[in-house]
Amino acid sequence: MRLLSAMLLLACACASAGAQSPPAPATPSAAAEPGLAVVKFSWSKERLNWEGDPFGGPNENFDQMRGRVRSERRVLEAKAGGNQIEVNKAEREARADAANVERLRAKPPARYGFLYKLTVRNDGARAVTAVDWDYVFTDAATREELGRHRFASEERIAPGRKKEFAFFVPSPPTQTISADALNRREREGLAEGVVLVRVLYEDGAVWRRPE
Repeated sequence: MRLLSAMLLLACACASAGAQSPPAPATPSAAAEPGLAVVKFSWSKERLNWEGDPFGGPNENFDQMRGRVRSERRVLEAKAGGNQIEVNKAEREARADAANVERLRAKPPARYGFLYKLTVRNDGARAVTAVDWDYVFTDAATREELGRHRFASEERIAPGRKKEFAFFVPSPPTQTISADALNRREREGLAEGVVLVRVLYEDGAVWRRPE
């Protein structure tokens, strides 16, 4: 009797194990290292609108010419009348009109944008389809972080191939760098580097930088 009971319990356990759902298929997982090497990186300040209007040269337009001729005529008429007070008034008005024309013809002030570049090489066996990366700026002496710019690049990089990413944005590397003026010494005391944050592979695997 005891032997029969033990056999029944064993049969029930086997049936229960067979009824369990099969394990889910394994999903591809990224390696501990991304397999993506940072080859080089750089940033530069690019001047915008320095050439002004390419169609606007130094020549005056029709309205400006008409205003200049009108001012000169007022001066000549005042001189012909022999009234020095009127002559002085006409000359003042002519000078004011000329100054206003020059102000309108002046080129707009230069603006600057910033170009950030990164070149990577795929040293792994799987193709890469996207990379999230940060361009980080620190104080060279204290290592304090002064600025960080986050970029997301969606480009396929086959194994063994290189790819350059470039982003042009209005934001300067740090608050100490002017976006409206050029200063050749603004890089002094500034350290920089690139941090890979996330790498997406063609087979669906994802590598993330450890926290």
